[in-house]
Amino acid sequence: MDTRKEMEESSTDEDAASQTTEDDPQVPERQEPQTQPPPPAAVSAPSGRERPHYELRHTMRGHTSSISAVKFSPDGTLLASCGNDRVVKIWSPFTGELIRNLNGHTKGLSDIAWSSDSVYLASASDDTTIRIWDVDSGITSRTLRGHTSYVFCVNYNSTSNLLVSGACDGDVRIWNASKGKCMKTIHAHLDYVTAVHFNRDATLIVSCSLDGLIRIWNTTSGQCLKTLAEGHDAICQHVQFSPNSKYILSTAHDSAIRLWDYQTSRCLKTYVGHTNQKYCIAACFSVTGGKWIVSGSEDNKVYLWDLQTREVVQMLEGHTDVVVAVATHPQQNMIASGSMDSDLTVRIWADRAG
Repeated sequence: MDTRKEMEESSTDEDAASQTTEDDPQVPERQEPQTQPPPPAAVSAPSGRERPHYELRHTMRGHTSSISAVKFSPDGTLLASCGNDRVVKIWSPFTGELIRNLNGHTKGLSDIAWSSDSVYLASASDDTTIRIWDVDSGITSRTLRGHTSYVFCVNYNSTSNLLVSGACDGDVRIWNASKGKCMKTIHAHLDYVTAVHFNRDATLIVSCSLDGLIRIWNTTSGQCLKTLAEGHDAICQHVQFSPNSKYILSTAHDSAIRLWDYQTSRCLKTYVGHTNQKYCIAACFSVTGGKWIVSGSEDNKVYLWDLQTREVVQMLEGHTDVVVAVATHPQQNMIASGSMDSDLTVRIWADRAG
C-alpha cells in the first residue's frame, strides 16, 4: 500500500475528523495539510488557543544504562522507569526522590505497565519473563513465563484482570494477571512485536511490529480484524489506542506520528518536526490541559503538537541524548521523559500555567 498516496487522498478527512478525546469541542480546521516541520522560530499555537509552557522541574539520576520506558501510576502519585540496567525505579514525580528499586530481572527491561489501582507494576524483560511487582513492598508477586524470546512490550487492560505482551518471537500473549497464566498465544507478526495495547473495554488489542504492520485483534477469539500498513519506508514501532478508543496513534521510522481511524484504515493526521529514524520512540496523548501529542526525538528533545492542527507548540530541551520514553500525568499538566546512554536521566516537566 502506498501510504503517502493514501495520506494525500485522506487529507480532506482531516477537516471532518472528530476528536480523539472525550468532551473536546470540535475545532474547525482551514489550513493546508502540514508536510514540513516549522522552523523553531515559527513554533506557535493556533490563534486564540493557549499554548503549553512546560518547564523542567526535576532531573532524576540513577539508571546506569539506557532508559527504555517511563510511566506515571494511574493515581498520579508515583513514576516508574526502567532500562537496560535490569532495574525498575520508583520515583516521586513531585519531589524527584527515588523511593525504591525493583530488582529481580536478569537482563535488561524494555517496558513497564501499571495496574489501574496503582498497586501492581508489570515489567517486560530480555530474560523472556514478565514480572508483576507489588510496588509498595518491592516484591515480585508473579513471574510470567511463556515467551521464547525477549519480551518487548506489556500492558494491562482497564480493569487489570488481563495483561497483554509482545515479544521478539513475533507472538502476542494474553495473560490472566492474578493467576499469572497465559490464556492465549497469538502468532501475530513475522518480526519483533514492539507495542501492544488494549482498547478501553478490552475487547480489542492493537499490536505493531518491525514487519511494518499494525494489527487489530479480537481479545476473546484472537482473530485478526484489521491490518494497517505504514509503508516500506515507515516501519511502525509504537502504537496505542486514543483515550476514547476510536483512533490509534502510531510512530514510525520516517519521523512521522500518525493518527488513524482504524475502522476505515484512513490516516487522518500526521505529526512531523521531530527526528525518529532508528529507535523505538513512544508517543502519547496529553489531555489534562490542552490536547497535545507528546513524543521523544533523536535530536534529544521532547516535542508537543496541537492534536487538531498538527502544529508543533513546544519543544522541551535539556536531555543530552536520544529521548526514547515519554509519559503524561493522568491529572496534572506534567510530562516525564527518559533518555539514553550518555544522558541516563529521567526528567519531569510541568506546565507553569497548570
